[in-house]
Amino acid sequence: MRILLVLAHPLEDSFAASVAQTARRRLTENGHTVDLLDLYREDFDPRLSESERARYFAPDYDPAEAEPFVSRLKQADGIILVFPQWWFNFPAILKGFFDRVFVPGVAFENDPAGGRIRPRLGHIRLFWAFTTTGSPWWVVNLYMGNPVRRLLKRGIAAFCAKGLDFRMVNLYDMDRAEEGRRRAHVARVEKLVGRI
Repeated sequence: MRILLVLAHPLEDSFAASVAQTARRRLTENGHTVDLLDLYREDFDPRLSESERARYFAPDYDPAEAEPFVSRLKQADGIILVFPQWWFNFPAILKGFFDRVFVPGVAFENDPAGGRIRPRLGHIRLFWAFTTTGSPWWVVNLYMGNPVRRLLKRGIAAFCAKGLDFRMVNLYDMDRAEEGRRRAHVARVEKLVGRI
């Protein structure tokens, strides 16, 4: 399987980076091809340009401004995202990745009559996310309703592909997580990825 492993964290020595490296190593050991897309190191520009927005609903949308990122998505059989949740949301660079790469003609088709959009990522079989939050479980799930999970599962994944293996694994209360909890999270990631 060809996995697009997307890392969204500005620090090269971050916990997210270590999770991504663990996933990459384990996937490679299992014979998968891994395309590591480190959005910060590859200087991805998350800003949707004026011309991209102006033609967004036009027939035959041309995603040329976001190449080669679009090509990498088209070549993937699975997507694994690694990122921290900030303010109960994606880092801005990851949100921009969705805005500029998961576009009409690539991830979905707009219904000209204004109905439901039609998924275009039929080749994607796996859509996983490994995240962290600074807040404890009860704040994320009970108070906030786990907005990132809802956006990923019901929004992006469901609208862009059918029959996906969707998973989201989160280390809660990251700011206070001691070394043992961090190691346990990395071990969980390694075990899950080892099953792919």
